[in-house]
Order: sequence, then C-alpha cells, then structure tokens
Amino acid sequence: MKAVAAFKGNIVITETEEQITVPEGHVRIRTELSAISPGTELSFLKRGPEKPSLLGYSAVGIIEKIGDRVSGFRIGQRVACYGAPYVRHCERLTVPSNLIASVPDHVRPEEAAFGGLGAIAIHALRTADLRFGESAVIVGLGILGQMIAQIAAAASFRVMALDVNASRADMLRAQGMEHVFTEHDGLQNRLDAVTDGHGADCALLCAGGPGEELINRSLSWIRDRGKIVVVGDLSTSFSRAQMFGKEAQVLISRAGGPGRYDPGYERDNRDYPIGFVRWTEGRNLAEYIRLLAEKRISILPLISHRYRLDEAKAAYDNYLNTPGVMGTLITYGD
Repeated sequence: MKAVAAFKGNIVITETEEQITVPEGHVRIRTELSAISPGTELSFLKRGPEKPSLLGYSAVGIIEKIGDRVSGFRIGQRVACYGAPYVRHCERLTVPSNLIASVPDHVRPEEAAFGGLGAIAIHALRTADLRFGESAVIVGLGILGQMIAQIAAAASFRVMALDVNASRADMLRAQGMEHVFTEHDGLQNRLDAVTDGHGADCALLCAGGPGEELINRSLSWIRDRGKIVVVGDLSTSFSRAQMFGKEAQVLISRAGGPGRYDPGYERDNRDYPIGFVRWTEGRNLAEYIRLLAEKRISILPLISHRYRLDEAKAAYDNYLNTPGVMGTLITYGD
C-alpha cells in the first residue's frame, strides 16, 4: 500500500505492508479521502525525521473487513476515522472501532474526512467547560480555529474571534459570525458589549509560536476566574501577576479527548463506561459527524485544495509557499 511519509525534511510516497488479518475489535477501511492537519504535520516535517515516518490522522472511507467483537458497523459502510498510528494518509487503514463513526449518506465525505480535527475542536471546547450563555474568544483562525468558532456558535456560546489575516477573518464572517476582528484593539473595544462588561469566560488560543504576549493579552480579556485554553503549538510563558490577579486557569487541550494515547482504549478497543467518561475521543468524533448531519456547521467552504496521493508533496509545498491555504484533502483512486 502507498502512504505519505516525512523523511529528512521531505515528503515521500512510501510502501507499507497491509495486515492480512483484521485484529479483534478493528475494521479494515478503504480510504476515500484524508485531511491534512497543517499545524501538526508541517511541524513534524520540519523536524526532519531520519527514517520515513507516516503522516496524517484524519480520514474517511468504506469498511471492507470487520474483525471479531465489532458491533454496530457493516461492510460497505462509510465511516470517519481518527487517530495515529491507525489513521494515516494511506490507501487502506486498520482502525479500532472506538476510533470510527458512521457517516450518513447525506453527509459529504469531504467534510467527514476532517473528523479528527472536528474531535480536537470539540474537546477544546469541552476543556473550556463553557455553559449555555457563556462567552469565548477564539484566537487564530486557521482551519482548527474556524471549526472551534463554528461549533461554539452552534452551541449558542457568545463568540468573538481574532486573526491578523484578513482573509481568514472574512471566511468566518461568511459563516454568519458577527464579532470577528483583525486587530486586538477592535476586539477590546467590543468586549464589554458582548460579555455584559464581565470579560470573556474563556479564551481559546489556536495560534502557534511564542505565547507570552498573546497569553498576557488573553488574561486581560477574560473575566475574574476565567480560563485560557491553549489549543495550538504555543509556548506557555505568561505573567504570574495577571494570572494571580484573576485567579485564572491556564489549560492545555490534548488532542481529541479521553482515550487518546491510551493503548487500552485505542489498540485494545476497550471503551470507557459512559457513566464515568461521558465524552471520549470516539464520541467526540461521532458528535462532529452529527453536527454535519444536522447542518449546524459547514466545512466545505474551508476546503481550498485537493491532491491525489501521488501529488502529496505538492500539497505540503502549497502550505509552505502559498498564503491563505485552509483545508486540504488527499484523494485516493477515483
């Protein structure tokens, strides 16, 4: 099978061995589309691994085989799937059933392919622990920030968003968002009106790079005992005095939710009892698909490029060389 890998700072197409048997609790998927996660994947590419390392973690495809002790799925069914090392930019995938979600016929597979990013966006909002009527400032409107903003609005939170890139701000406005800004002062000037003078309940930071200035600004935007949730690859230096003054919480949102990086949940396919863990990474993935199915969010306008598997290098070069690239899909077969 062909797959996309990073090797010494370059993108290569490599051959991987297909498992003959499907392990218990897993399904075999013929990949239709996989979505590039630019923050994670470009960061890994820049590290220049000395041996080919497979990329990707979010895809959609058709079930071809089902292992023992899998229920609720059938051969020929379209599913979204999430989570490396099981999900990659690869022609076929063997994935634990905890990490897949059914895709209804009326949901576009292009949108379902972003299920991994959707689960990450949902978990970021769960980390913020917002309640009905509360407010969020979302900083950084790449595809993940765009998704978080849409999902927050679908949940009826009061949403303010910021990105210095005007085209990204315009994309979110096109989704019906009113309070979208390209300058810090513009957001600051509207903050009291949107939050009834209290400050935002939470700021979700989807930007990357040095974080001290941004986190300190965000501490000035949130209310007393508000929260900062770091979603992007952002360093976490900040003013202790500002944090102390508001008794603020600075939190990290880790991937798509409980279960991520737990071999028992993922590899061994042992689900967590819903009475103890309401939202796992698998349930967050399914919730993203529900939002698509009910047309509460729209990802299609965020998909700017598509490339065949054998054109994968051009897909990553496009991110590096072209401003404003948003969602990119890798396509397989016809």
